[in-house]
Amino acid sequence: LSRRRALKVLGAAVAAPIAIAEAQQGQPAKPRQTHDAPHPPASNTRQPTSQPRSRFFTARERQTLSRLADDIIPKDERSGSATESGAIEFIDFNLSVEETSADTRTQWRGGLRWLDEESRKRFGKRYHLASEAQRHAILEDISWPDRVKPEHRHGAAFFGRARDMVAAGFFSSAMGYKDLRYIGNTFVPQWNGCPAEAMQKIGVSLDLMNNTKWGK
Repeated sequence: LSRRRALKVLGAAVAAPIAIAEAQQGQPAKPRQTHDAPHPPASNTRQPTSQPRSRFFTARERQTLSRLADDIIPKDERSGSATESGAIEFIDFNLSVEETSADTRTQWRGGLRWLDEESRKRFGKRYHLASEAQRHAILEDISWPDRVKPEHRHGAAFFGRARDMVAAGFFSSAMGYKDLRYIGNTFVPQWNGCPAEAMQKIGVSLDLMNNTKWGK
């Protein structure tokens, strides 16, 4: 019995119970595909890219939040925008887990609805359809809690929460920590001390340490 023949017999033995079970359930048995079959496995197994499925946000809410997130952290010459970093998926996941309170979820849904209604009231269109200047006019009115008008109080509370979460999502992503130029736990073969220009920037020097006798 050749090795190839033995492998074929073993493969048939494994496939048989599966085919029987499918037949008992009223499902047609699917042919087992092997490397010896007329149609070998596809060489290109890369999966098509698609929009991540939301766990919490509706499609409408996601449109509004995506535009808001990119207004908070837009794309620049150093890195991509908040949505490109995956910040929306980060927020969506956090709001979907059971540890998140119902009040927090309500605040997010209410805040996104407030943003759309405020834009509609001012400009006759939802927030994500407004121009950059129009959107920034709204954000300017809710970005500073100490000088916000009473009618914008709820919007300011939501914006503060959204800004924190967008920043958390962005700077905890690969794009975000690269934007910070964080190098992590990298081996340093030789330590030369803090660069002189960095010490000058914060107004300190090594003179105190060099002139100090330890233990006195």
